Amino acid sequence: MPFLDLDDARLHYRVDGNPANPCVALCNSLGTDLSMWDAQAAALASDHFVVRHDTRGHGSSTAGDAPPDIARLGRDVLALLDHLRIERAAFCGISMGGMVGQWLGIHAAPRLTHLVLANTAARIGTPEGWRARADLVRAEGLAAVAEGAAARWFTPGFTAREPATVARLTAALRGQDPRGYAACCEALAVADLRTQAADIRVPTLVVAGEHDPVTTVADGAWLCQQIPGAVLATLPASHISNIEADAAFTALVRDFLHGARAVDTTLAPSLAVGAP
Repeated sequence: MPFLDLDDARLHYRVDGNPANPCVALCNSLGTDLSMWDAQAAALASDHFVVRHDTRGHGSSTAGDAPPDIARLGRDVLALLDHLRIERAAFCGISMGGMVGQWLGIHAAPRLTHLVLANTAARIGTPEGWRARADLVRAEGLAAVAEGAAARWFTPGFTAREPATVARLTAALRGQDPRGYAACCEALAVADLRTQAADIRVPTLVVAGEHDPVTTVADGAWLCQQIPGAVLATLPASHISNIEADAAFTALVRDFLHGARAVDTTLAPSLAVGAP
């Protein structure tokens, strides 16, 4: 497995496709790892160089010495692109990864060609809620969090149809590093990009799940109101829409990468430019 040694952490990453092709970087959500992108990586690697990594404290990446914040997670992405000698890349992040994408759009726009913000918001949850979850995980481990993960991540219909997929992801959550998970909860507790979202000047696609209880369609619409020219697409899914609606999600991203804003409206029940 390839790793990038940073100043205080070790980042596990994977690449797929031809490095001569345009690059797209994929960034995972809290409690998952880079395997959550398997369907998208397989499809996009035919004409893109796909780069994905385990966010620090997740998967095979170490947590690092200091508690991370969204800025540090964004700098990890830039360090990985530098390591691979990639000057510019499209970026697709989901949930916490979407907040990383917003930070990159605000602070590192020249490095980005496109930005996909999936199932995310400029402010996710509350500081009190995230700190309580961090305390719970440190005290009791990830079993308690994993117990209710499926209800947050997927609709009941998907859970009934795809029990093996749900079981695999919840088992992976149980196996995560509690210290790294708790540290990222604390990063989310202080992450608030609401006053800076309007500074994003990158072609942006916002993807929201119609049944997402964590980051709602209204959260996605708010981002589109702030980001000039942003496109909002909704999918019949809950919080991890790239898995629950994998084919539609992948097609949306592929169309967007090929035409910046040329998104096929037949793939999403709701599509709007700017605020709906």
